[in-house]
Order: sequence, then structure tokens, then C-alpha cells
Amino acid sequence: MDKRIFRISLTAALAGFLFGFDTVVISGANLPIKELWNTSPWFHGTFIMSMALWGTVAGSLFGGIPCDLFGRKKTLFWIGVLYFVSAMGSALAVDPYMFSFFRFVGGIGVGASSVAAPIYVSEISSSKNRGQLVALYQFNIVFGIFIAFISNYLLKGFDGASDWRWMLGVEAIPALIYTILVLKIPNSPRWLVIKKKDDAGALKVLEYLSNKEHAQVKLEEIKNSFNASDKKEKLFTSKYKKPLILAFLLAFFNQLSGINFVLYYAPEILERAGLAARESLFSSISIGIVNLIFTLIGIRLIDKMGRRELMKIGSVGYIISLTMVGWCFYSGASSNVLLVFILIFIASHAIGQGAVIWVFISEIFPNKVRAFGQAWGTGTHWVFAALITLLTPIFLDANDGIFKDNPWPIFLFFAFMMILQLLFVLFMMPETKGISLEELGKKLSPDKNSRKK
Repeated sequence: MDKRIFRISLTAALAGFLFGFDTVVISGANLPIKELWNTSPWFHGTFIMSMALWGTVAGSLFGGIPCDLFGRKKTLFWIGVLYFVSAMGSALAVDPYMFSFFRFVGGIGVGASSVAAPIYVSEISSSKNRGQLVALYQFNIVFGIFIAFISNYLLKGFDGASDWRWMLGVEAIPALIYTILVLKIPNSPRWLVIKKKDDAGALKVLEYLSNKEHAQVKLEEIKNSFNASDKKEKLFTSKYKKPLILAFLLAFFNQLSGINFVLYYAPEILERAGLAARESLFSSISIGIVNLIFTLIGIRLIDKMGRRELMKIGSVGYIISLTMVGWCFYSGASSNVLLVFILIFIASHAIGQGAVIWVFISEIFPNKVRAFGQAWGTGTHWVFAALITLLTPIFLDANDGIFKDNPWPIFLFFAFMMILQLLFVLFMMPETKGISLEELGKKLSPDKNSRKK
């Protein structure tokens, strides 16, 4: 793998580190904020825990617009600014409404990054290493999650009642570093050709990424993939029916696995199983470690085994682990046994959906609608993530929750949804490894002439 492309891809994928840190750091502030502002389950779910996710929904649904208008690079820069503002504002919030506003701002950054970063990396990489490079975004997400769990643990007891402010505010440091680093990466050559009509600029970037001979061939391939007569073609047409359905279902099942439910509420879930507050935060670190290790394994395998095979493995692991977590709560098994099956669940996610989702969605839409296709897939992902996070306190709250006595039905519901995911993988999901973006566009969204042939 070319070191230059790897370095550029890694820099862009660092948006994923801030994504992971930002979305999970709230788990350490969850209970302290609930006590500080005496929030009800409905209020807490809506304004404290899920507000960032509603920002993420907005950022993901509309993230395709700045990606197309201003470019992937500029969009990534402003995402870094949003993370910085959100971290500082959330840490200094004086009431739950101010807190919610700045969490919403950070959510916009998360959502936009899930559109811009995978697109950017997929467009500067080759078909041979695209899976590994785009999966760097997922690696950075889980690395950010891991560091957030460690940060929360270390800052517990640092400043008493204000611990949670430090937990949230420390994110400003990596956000500032990322914002500076992203200024040095080049623009996407595909964006330069298709949106800016800057063939010379695109050729210069392609030569920088490879060599003159290969750059010229690639430039012609990109230009040929864009039919001038289709400039105003909309995403929601019958031509793009297949990738639209594939992106929706993959994103839908990603969240109906319960992954955000477990990550966001890990300390509370573990406390319900009998661990003390500090022990639950420490055990959350083990979740981050397992997530990191199996994400690395997924990245290693994604261009060798393919996307479908990893999804099969992950689906089976989901079904077994979620069923057993439900059994642990139902039977009153020890907290250590419960933690083992939660870790198996995390491993199943990391090697399957975690490694695949951003890669797959960034691949299946043709060049001219990729940004808006990515926005569709990630928007679906975040809408369901927000709904699940909003509704969780209604079911999980120890005092007023529907399953306040025992949350085992929640996990069996997620296990059932993973059975449906396995059927989706077996009968609907195509393999995309080793195929160029241009070829995938022709295969999954054939034009009328190719369909007639």
C-alpha cells in the first residue's frame, strides 16, 4: 500500500476518532447530569442523551450538500471546527438547554463526517485497498470510543461534581489538531472532475497519488463514468433503487443490533447487573479494547474475505451473544458472565457491521450521486440511532422504565432483528470487494441502454 495514500486516508479518517469520542463520552456524563439537573426519563432521553444524535441526523442527511458544493476537504475542515465548538460549549453549559444545543452542534459534525470521510477516502484509494483504507474511518471511531472510555475512567474523581465537564471538554484538544491536519490533504480527484470540471487539478492530484501514466488512464475512466446528460439526475429514481435499498437495510440493521444502546448506556447496563459505578466505568474500558482489537481484524480481512463474509460472521455472533445477554439478565447470572457475552457482542459488531458499513455504503452509489447516496445511508443509520437512544430511558430507567425490574426482553428483540439481518446478507447483499467504483456504479445502477443489452 502506498504510504502517501495511507497517510492522506488516515488524516481524513481521523474525523472518525472525534466521531467515536464524541458519541460515547456522554456515557460517563449520563448519570451525573441526570442527578445534577434532576431530569425525567423523557427529558433525559430527548435533551441529554439523544440530542447529539438528532444533530447527527441533520449532519448526515444534509452532509452531501457541502460535500458536493465545497468539496470533501473543506467539509472535513469545518467538521473539525464543529467538534471543537461542541466540546467547549458542552463542558461550560450552565443548564440542560445550553448543553443540548452544543451537543446538537457536535452531532452535526459527527453526521457530516460519516458522509464526507468515507466518500473522500473511497475516492482517493484503489479497488485493491479501498476496503482497508475506508475501514480506517471505523478503526478511528472505535479508537475514539476506547480513548473516551479511558478518559472517563481517569477523570472520575478528578474534580468532584464537575468531572463530567472535563470528560466532555477534553475533546477540544484532538478536534483542534485534526482541523489543522486536514488542511494539508488534497481535494478528491473525482470531485474536481465531476463537480468543478477541473481536469487539470484532478490530474495533478492523481499524479501525486500514483504516477503520470496511471493518472491519465484513471482520469479518463472517471470522465467516462460521468454522462453529461445525467447532470441533473436525482437520487430517488428507479435507476438507483437497488443501492438505495441496500444502503437503507444495512444502516437499519446496524442500529437494530443494539450497538449504540450498549455503547451509550454501558455503565448503566453494567450497574444494573451489579457492578459499582467506578467498576462499571472500568469494565467499559474492556468493551473499548475488544472493539479495537476486532475492528483491526475486520480491517485486515475486509479486502481478503470480502464484505459479505464478514457480515455473515458478525450476524451469527450477534444472534448468539444477544440471546445470551438476555438470558443472563433473565436468570440473574453473575455480572462477569454478562460482561463476557457483551464483549462477544462487541466483537461480532466490530468484525462485521463495524468494519463493513462505511465501506459498503461509500462504494455502491455511482460517482455523480455518491455524496447524496452516502447521506441517505448514513441518515438512515443516525435516525434509528437517535430513536433508540431517545427511547432507551423509557425502557431501561431503574425507577420508571418499562423493564425497570429486568431488561432481558430488550436484548431478545435485538437478537431477533439480527436473524433478519442474516437473511438480508444471505439473499440480498452483493459482494463489492476488488471492483472499481466506476464498475460498481454500472453493475448496481445500470443505465437504460445497458439494461436493454
